[in-house]
Amino acid sequence: EGSPGAYSTEADADTQAALRAVAARRRLRLLSVGAAGHDIRIGRATPLPDGQALELLAFGARQSLHLALPGRFQADNALLAAALAGGDALAGLPRLRGVRGRMEQAATLRGASAYVDYAHTPDALARLLTALRPHATGRLICVFGAGGDRDPGKRPLMGEVVARLADQAIITDDNPRGEAPATIRAAIRAAAPGALEIGGRRAAIAAGLNLLRPGDVLVVAGKGHESGQTVAGVTTPFDDASVIRELAA
Repeated sequence: EGSPGAYSTEADADTQAALRAVAARRRLRLLSVGAAGHDIRIGRATPLPDGQALELLAFGARQSLHLALPGRFQADNALLAAALAGGDALAGLPRLRGVRGRMEQAATLRGASAYVDYAHTPDALARLLTALRPHATGRLICVFGAGGDRDPGKRPLMGEVVARLADQAIITDDNPRGEAPATIRAAIRAAAPGALEIGGRRAAIAAGLNLLRPGDVLVVAGKGHESGQTVAGVTTPFDDASVIRELAA
């Protein structure tokens, strides 16, 4: 007896059953959202370079809207929030923007999109590139590096992931800190021999943008929301999203 709950039909069967049981005990209305949702059903989610187009059956009414967030999981999350908020929340979804530095769309140009993300481990890079892949009707390009004075074992693993999941890898400097930047890049490139290597991060981002054609997606990974780059112990201002917007202008 209170505010309704909601769950995604993308959740596993045990989780859905547990949520229904809790809702029944507490006499709560439980909304379902997703491809098999009863309250908000996703009829079609069409990935686009700048987000996704959703066709919904929401509370009995058909609706179409554009969500400026990539990744099917973000559509599910946004619709869950809208279901819980009620009212005109669905109408506001086209104005929704994501968290800074987390699959953040920094610019669109020539029919392509450029994103920034904080992914800086092999697993995070794999999840990022897998989520963005459906949005690239053309190529998926990734600019990335690895931090210095951190686990060196992950560097070749990161290179392998990007070489496998992106169409073009561009290896650059992240935060080398006290290490020699070229040494870090070499460790990554050992597992990504087809990658471009451009040490200067701004130059690497510019190269990625210059490669873009209609339908392509570029993601600059590793630093996300960070506003500085640390090289040889000195931190200077550097913001990936701001650099992308400046170069794309």
